[in-house]
Amino acid sequence: MDEKQLQDLANELAKNLKTPENLSHFDRLLKKISVEAALNAEMTHHLGYDKNQPKPGANARNGYSTKTVTTGDGPLALRTPRDRDGSFEPQLVKKNQTRITGMDNQILSLYAKGMTTREIAAAFKSCITPMSRRRWSQSHRCGHGAGCRMANRPLDAVYPIVYLDCIVLKVRQDSRIINKSVFLALGINIEGQKELLGMWLAENEGAKFWLNVLTELKNRGLNDILIACVDGLKGFPDAINAVYPEARLQLCIVHMVRNSLRFVSWKDYKAVTRDLKAIYQAPTEEAGLQALEAFSSAWDIRYPQISRSWQANWANLATFFAYPTDIRKVIYTTNAIESLNSVIRHAIKKRKVFPTDDAVKKVVWLAIQAASQKWTMPLRDWRIAMNRFIIEFGERLDGHF
Repeated sequence: MDEKQLQDLANELAKNLKTPENLSHFDRLLKKISVEAALNAEMTHHLGYDKNQPKPGANARNGYSTKTVTTGDGPLALRTPRDRDGSFEPQLVKKNQTRITGMDNQILSLYAKGMTTREIAAAFKSCITPMSRRRWSQSHRCGHGAGCRMANRPLDAVYPIVYLDCIVLKVRQDSRIINKSVFLALGINIEGQKELLGMWLAENEGAKFWLNVLTELKNRGLNDILIACVDGLKGFPDAINAVYPEARLQLCIVHMVRNSLRFVSWKDYKAVTRDLKAIYQAPTEEAGLQALEAFSSAWDIRYPQISRSWQANWANLATFFAYPTDIRKVIYTTNAIESLNSVIRHAIKKRKVFPTDDAVKKVVWLAIQAASQKWTMPLRDWRIAMNRFIIEFGERLDGHF
């Protein structure tokens, strides 16, 4: 079975993960794909040309040999590429090696935490045969491909909450350095656990962009979103009304407050913050509007743009007022996705400019993989929130828990 067939099989298996045994088998299969892809990348580096490309020298690929190695999940059958003159010495899984250690996971973990390929190579220099930065990059690229296939997996039919946010970074394109945004969709499933639903890289956003994103999510099986929490993303309200007309939109209060305070002088900062808090911590929407009017009367002389912004966005800011105070924070903040963003920012901070779009996707994906290891528990107060959602959204949740 070749690599493409394995990939197709892995994609098919991902649709039917129903038991721990299914998951264990899928994990071994994914590891097999990743390791074999990395071995092929080593062969490419050894020969100096890609598969099916013109041969620069006498040596060439010569099929595969098979071997079984022991891993933490049990035995793993591998196909190792061979060359004609027998000079290929793989480093990830050596010729006489019978066990795969946790080194590959350590490498990916270091990369996800922000180390560059040069730093990783230096860190492992004393314990393995030195590898070039290029070879590290080839191995990462192949592992990233398997990760992207997981990101395109089928989705649950309903996610009670979906957070959408973006991170801006610099990418080299056509001899220029431009700003691009990594857009993330983070879902909270019925059990209250986080799931990455998708990742997109784009130079601009707008209604058309978000329409494509939401249509992709729907095509992957996501039929309903109860509440979409966003940071004032341009064009998003129109797009979500087109694809998920029943979804409720909640603008992030934390971002709204942050933007409101951007140009407030230091001497007024504490008082303005206090009066803004009176708006979003009001017990009812009516009380919130009254607090907004009081804020306008007190501060419009100095900061008229603040009250105007809250009034213009009120319909999508006030969604959380329909819920009890103990679950409002689950809805009106983007803490769930902000914690993910902090991991990503840490991973990219040493990379002032990315050479390609693929380099961006690789680093961000590995950072997400590292962060997702902690996504084992439901959000705080999720049981209370879910009971409320069941009462309010009734039929839309029937058969999904």
